[in-house]
Amino acid sequence: MLSELLQGIETGGLLIIQDSCSYSGRDLLRSFIAAALNREEEVHVLCFDVSEDELTHGLKPSGTQRLHVHNAYPDPLGWTDQPAFAVQQFRLEDLTDLVKQASQPKPATLVIDSLSWILRHTAPAAVCRTLQQLRKGGAVRAVVGLLHADMHQRGTVGSVCRLASSLIALAPGPKGNEAVAKITKRSKSGKVAQDEETFRLTEDLTVAVLSRPSSLPEARPNGGEEEQADPTANLTFNLRLSDSELEAKQKLPLPFVFSKEKKTALLHPGPGSGRILYEPDANDDYDQEDPDDDLDI
Repeated sequence: MLSELLQGIETGGLLIIQDSCSYSGRDLLRSFIAAALNREEEVHVLCFDVSEDELTHGLKPSGTQRLHVHNAYPDPLGWTDQPAFAVQQFRLEDLTDLVKQASQPKPATLVIDSLSWILRHTAPAAVCRTLQQLRKGGAVRAVVGLLHADMHQRGTVGSVCRLASSLIALAPGPKGNEAVAKITKRSKSGKVAQDEETFRLTEDLTVAVLSRPSSLPEARPNGGEEEQADPTANLTFNLRLSDSELEAKQKLPLPFVFSKEKKTALLHPGPGSGRILYEPDANDDYDQEDPDDDLDI
């Protein structure tokens, strides 16, 4: 799935690369920049964390004419008179004008290095609103952002990542030059696909996928299938019935359930059945028209 994302992000997509202090995702971010330039796409980069030279190191010179770096690293807060780009300009109107001034008529890809710097100086709600507007505004074809998860609260990270159509969470791999990518991809229909891959980055920023741990079955030491434990094995009482107990249970008549013979006997009494005969005498003084006549009210 990582190779599919490198081949191109869908129009209106938002890709978040989530890293931490244990593994940096900037090299993978540069790989996405190189892949977009190889597809002859216009790429705009908002550079906050590192200098322009460090960000563009290793990129092929043939694609740099389509790469537009808006260097906010020297003055990210706009303290000088004419900064190249400042964090206060992270709004839909300013970003649209910035992209249209330097790009070809076709939509470009916007790369943000990094979203963490913007979140440290802008309200998370405003950042999420701008990202959502960029996805639907049409000024850029796709957005790729780097997010340092250990710099923010869990709620802030969750809010930004929920906007992403694709999320790559990075962690150190089994070897020093390897990393593990946990990928979550959400399609427009609402379907969510997840995968986990181990990869390595080469010197020319090419991603080499080594294995897919989540798609491979786990090997058993004895070569057989794992035996499921029976939770009823060591109980002090029996939860199951034997064949004779089950047969006796089925023959046992249920209470308040009359058989056909018993119903017939009750509805059609025979000659030997008992009856109650009542003949009122004079002391009863029972009047059918006024049954309560004997009461002193």
